[in-house]
Amino acid sequence: MLSVYNLKPGFQKKLTPVCNYLFQKGVTANQITIASIFLSALIGGLFLLHPDHRFTLLIVPLGLLLRMALNAIDGMIARRYDMQSRLGEVLNEAGDVISDLMIIFPLIIIPQIHSYVIIVFAVLAMLNEYAGILGKALGGERRYEGPMGKSDRALLISIFSIFLFFLPHLAVAGNWIFSIASLLLLLSTWIRLKKSVEEAK
Repeated sequence: MLSVYNLKPGFQKKLTPVCNYLFQKGVTANQITIASIFLSALIGGLFLLHPDHRFTLLIVPLGLLLRMALNAIDGMIARRYDMQSRLGEVLNEAGDVISDLMIIFPLIIIPQIHSYVIIVFAVLAMLNEYAGILGKALGGERRYEGPMGKSDRALLISIFSIFLFFLPHLAVAGNWIFSIASLLLLLSTWIRLKKSVEEAK
C-alpha cells in the first residue's frame, strides 16, 4: 500500500554521510533519539506560543523534515555500529508516540478546526503505533504497513501547515482533512493487527 515509508531506503542512503560523520564525532543512537523528541517539543511549542504568526507555519514542515532525518539516522547508527539495545528500542518507540502528540495536539488552537477532530486523530495515531509494536510483542516483526504511518502523518501536517500559510481563511478544511486521515489510521491499524495475528499463527 502506498506510504511515504516506502521511500525510507532511498532517504537513508542520502543520510549515510551524515550518519558516518556523527558516529565519528562520538554521537550515539540514543542521543539522536532524544534530540528528535526535543525537536518535536520545540516545533509544538513554537506553534502554541505564536499561533497568529504565519511564518511559524513554515517552521513546522522544516522541523518535521529534520525530525524524519533524525529518526532515520538513530536507527542507522544503531544497526551499523552495534548500538542496538533494549533502552534504545524503548526510547525509539516511546519517543515516536511522545513526539507525535507534541506536534499534533497544538493543532487544537486553530479555531476553525473542531478540537475533537484533532483529539481523535492523535489517539488513533497512538493506537496505530501500538498496533505496529504488537507484531513484535507476539514474536514477529515490527509492523509498518498501511497508510497514515509516522512518515505519512509528518507529511500531512507539513502540507497542511504550508496550506494554512498561503490560505489561512480555508483552515476549516482541516476538519475534513484530519477526519479522512483518521479513517486511514483505522485502516492502517486494522492491517497491522491482521498481519501481526497472521504472523503469530
